[in-house]
Amino acid sequence: MTEQAGITIMIRSRLGYFFKEGMASIFSHGFMSFASIIIIMSCLIIMGSFSLLALNMHHIIRTLEKQNQIAVFIDDELSLEEAKALESKVRSTANVANVYFISRDEAMDSFLKQYDDNKLFKDLTSDVFRHRYLVSLEEIELMEQTRDSLIDIEGVAKVRVHLEISRGFVALRNVVSAVSAVLVILLFVVSVFIMSNTIKLTTFHRREEIAIMRMVGATSSFIRWPFVFEGVIMGLMGALLAFLGQWLLYYLASIRMDASTTLSFITLIESGKIVIPMLASFLSVGLLVGVGGSVFAIKNYLKL
Repeated sequence: MTEQAGITIMIRSRLGYFFKEGMASIFSHGFMSFASIIIIMSCLIIMGSFSLLALNMHHIIRTLEKQNQIAVFIDDELSLEEAKALESKVRSTANVANVYFISRDEAMDSFLKQYDDNKLFKDLTSDVFRHRYLVSLEEIELMEQTRDSLIDIEGVAKVRVHLEISRGFVALRNVVSAVSAVLVILLFVVSVFIMSNTIKLTTFHRREEIAIMRMVGATSSFIRWPFVFEGVIMGLMGALLAFLGQWLLYYLASIRMDASTTLSFITLIESGKIVIPMLASFLSVGLLVGVGGSVFAIKNYLKL
């Protein structure tokens, strides 16, 4: 047997021992371990719910932003061909995502479709309308700057924007993101605190065993790792249960949204697009909570 193979076997043996000790500690404190897993699961579901809310609010606001377009009206003196020739300048303006040209005739047809009785406008001609561009933006926060850039284009008569609506979208998105971030941080701290207290109970019951292990020369790492494994196992179990619960809640919410007529304008992010990031996030947070809680819990005992 080579030296490398011997080291590999020793590492596997130690990992197996740490895992076995961690599992044994969980089962020996069944009620507290179960309570910790349930509380971690609950905290993660709340954290996940607010994170998904912020993510979907951002998605919904982005969708509404695309509908909040800028109307760029062309000078009356320009012909149809001259108005169309301005498209390259409009499209090349900073922060412009998409451009759609509407002629005078198309503008008049769109106007008449809004009224059932077109006889009121039988003498209406397309000359009273202007050629125009509907402009979608990449970033709604830059609407005012984009308006100023568009109005400077030669041949543009005026630009119509809805700055109040855009500012409302931005303010709503910022508030939701800030509140969600604060809640996620608070719940993360609470989860670590709960995990730490649970493992502290375990270390308290095993304080004599720890003291004996220190006296016979056991290193701090050898004593610490079973508790770390215990925390990791409970953290990951809570994370997996939280993921399943969160996935079920999101699935039911999506069904309700699709079936609702009053909320038909709200479109949630497709569940298939977020399942992998959601699972990875839950497992990562569960791992951090488990490791953090166990390290804080055992720290004082290793100073003895």
